[in-house]
Amino acid sequence: MFVRKKKNRSGSVSIQIIKKINRVNKIVKTIGSSKDPVEIDRLFQKGLYELPRLHGATLFDQIHEPNIGELSNDNIRVVGPELVFGRIFQHIGFSVINDPIFKDMSISRITHPGSKLKLSQYLRENNKEDISEDRIYYFMDRLNNSYKDQVEEISFRYTKKVLGGNIGIVFYDMTTIYFESDHNDEFRETGFSKEGKHQNPQIYLGLLVGKSGYPIGYDIFEGSIYEGHTLIPVLERFEKRFSLQKPIVVADAGLLSSDNIKALIDKQYSFILGARIKNESANIKKQILQLSLSDGQIEKIVKKDTTNLFVSYSLKRANKDAHNREKGLKRLEKSLKAGRLTKSNINNRGYNKYLKLEGEVKVEIDYQKFESDQKWDGLKGYITNTNLSGTEVIESYNNLWMIEKAFRISKTDLKIRPIYHRLRERIEAHICISFVSYLIFKEFERALKDSNTNISVNQAVKQINKMHEVYFQYSNGNNQRILLKNNSTQELIMEVVNNSF
Repeated sequence: MFVRKKKNRSGSVSIQIIKKINRVNKIVKTIGSSKDPVEIDRLFQKGLYELPRLHGATLFDQIHEPNIGELSNDNIRVVGPELVFGRIFQHIGFSVINDPIFKDMSISRITHPGSKLKLSQYLRENNKEDISEDRIYYFMDRLNNSYKDQVEEISFRYTKKVLGGNIGIVFYDMTTIYFESDHNDEFRETGFSKEGKHQNPQIYLGLLVGKSGYPIGYDIFEGSIYEGHTLIPVLERFEKRFSLQKPIVVADAGLLSSDNIKALIDKQYSFILGARIKNESANIKKQILQLSLSDGQIEKIVKKDTTNLFVSYSLKRANKDAHNREKGLKRLEKSLKAGRLTKSNINNRGYNKYLKLEGEVKVEIDYQKFESDQKWDGLKGYITNTNLSGTEVIESYNNLWMIEKAFRISKTDLKIRPIYHRLRERIEAHICISFVSYLIFKEFERALKDSNTNISVNQAVKQINKMHEVYFQYSNGNNQRILLKNNSTQELIMEVVNNSF
C-alpha cells in the first residue's frame, strides 16, 4: 500500500491510498482533493498517517523494494513537527505567507528553539532542505517589511474568532529582552532590566493580549524608554489598525502615572490599573488606613479625578508581606554589620527605604519606619474609571497572570532571549517569528486542555520530535514515504490534532 497524488482533469489533485492487487492499483481510500499546494501537502501527510492504520501491518511488510538492508539512517526523517504544528500553522491561516522558511522557523522555535545555525543544522539533519544560514538571514532581512502587517492581521483575526468575535477587554504589559553583547546603539540600550541583566543592552517588548492570553499584537521599543510611555501609542495603533471598539484596558502598576491616566481618560478608554496605594495623597492614604478591612473585603474610595480606587485586604497577602519585610530587614542588618552599607545605599529601592543617616556618615536602620509599614500589610489597590463592581475589577486585574504566562512561555519554552542579532531588521524578524510561534503554542495548548489529555505542551513536543517516517526510492524511480507506527501517546496527540484542526 502507498499514498498517491492523482492529477484530475479539473486541475485539482486527489490524495488516495492505493493497494496493488495483481499488478492493478486499487483505491483503498480517498483522503481528499484540492488545487491548493499547501492543502495538497496536508492531505498527503494525513494519508501517510492513515496508511499504517489501514494496512494493519508492520513497516517491513510494506516495503518490497529496496531491500530493508539497503536502508540507512538517512532514510529516516522526523515528521512530527510538520504533522502537528504545520497543521496548526495552516489552520490559523499563516500558510498564505507562501515561504517555507517562514513555516520552518515558526515551528522550530517550538520544537528546537535556538540559534539560526541550529535551525540550519536541524533542517539539514532531517533531510528537509539544505538551507544555509545566509538564506535564513536573507529571509529575516525582508520579513519585517514584507510580512509583519500580514502576521498581525492573521493573528488578530484568529484571536477575535477564538474569543467569540468580540474583544471587550485587553491586557497590556512589557518585558525586557537582553542581548549577548556589550554594544549599545540607538535601539539596543542599557536600562532597567526586569531580568537582572542591567549590564546588557536590551529592548522592551510590549504585548497586548485578550482573554485566555490570546495575542492581539506587539511592539518593540528602545531599551532605555520609560515603560509608561508605551501604553497609549500601542493602544492607538491597534485601535486604528483593527477598529477596536475601546476595550477595557488592564495593566500593571508599572504603567500607572498621572499622565497615563489623564491620557486614557481624554481618549475615552476604560481601564483597570494596579495602584501604588503608598504613593497616594495624604488624604487618600488616611482614608485607606481607616478602612479596617477583614480578609477578602473590598472597599471603594472615590478620587477627585473621577476614578475609583478599590482597596482589598487578604490575610494570605498580609502574611506574605510581613515575611518579606522581615527577610528584607535581616538582609539589611547583615549588610550593616558587615560594613557594606554606605550613604549611597540610602534610597527608596526595595527595603533600602528603611535606612537612614545618623549624623553625617553613620548609616542606621530606621526601625520605626519598619514597624509603621506593618499597617499596609495585606492591602492592595486598583484604579478604574469603569462601572464594574470591586469584585469584577479585581477578577479582571487578576487575569494579568495570563500575560505573565505569555512572557514566560516566550522566554522559557520558545527561548526568545537572549538575542544574538545586531541588525534591527533581524531583531524585529526574530520577535515576529516568536509571536507566530506563541499563537501556535497557545492553540496546541488549548486543544490538549479541551481534550482532557493530561499531556502538557512540553511533554507533547518530546513525543512529536520522535515521530518519524521512512523515505526511499523504488528501482523504477518512484519515491515512497511511510509513516512509522506511533506509540499510544503519539496516537493520542494526533487524535487531538485531527479532531481540533
